[in-house]
Amino acid sequence: MAATNNFLLENKLGEGGFGPVYKGKLAGGQTIAIKGLGRNSGQGILEFKNELIVMPKLHHVNIAKLIGCCIHGEERTLIYEYMPNKSLDCFLFDSKRSKLLDWKKRFNIIEGIAQGLLYLHKYSRRRIIHRDLKAGKILLDQNMNPKISDFGMARIFKPDELEANTNVIVGT
Repeated sequence: MAATNNFLLENKLGEGGFGPVYKGKLAGGQTIAIKGLGRNSGQGILEFKNELIVMPKLHHVNIAKLIGCCIHGEERTLIYEYMPNKSLDCFLFDSKRSKLLDWKKRFNIIEGIAQGLLYLHKYSRRRIIHRDLKAGKILLDQNMNPKISDFGMARIFKPDELEANTNVIVGT
């Protein structure tokens, strides 16, 4: 609450399927993004737990960092590193901002996403399939470097598992 000035509306960055996302600042000065599980969210405790299981194990330059979480009564929040350029969809689907993405920047974003996916699928300690990857889940840092985020729908494979069927349709 202190980091967001009591979740002041001015600090609201947006809202996704999980719930509202706020910009905040920790006492040490670090800027963060706080994602709260909304009461009317289409997602819930399983997705929250999945993020807490998956995210701390991922260490790659193209994967968003989970800094922490808070569970207080019915309230559930996830705390991430802040991405000042928001998500890729803010550029792709805005006629003015899309002009800021020249081919070199677009290629760097594509390459970063591919590197992040390669890490998830092949080089992380556990093989992970995102299952809900889209432009809104690709965050852009201050240098327009892409970071894959939102692992609520992710599927973790066992070390010896090369393929699997899922029984539930998920994602977008």
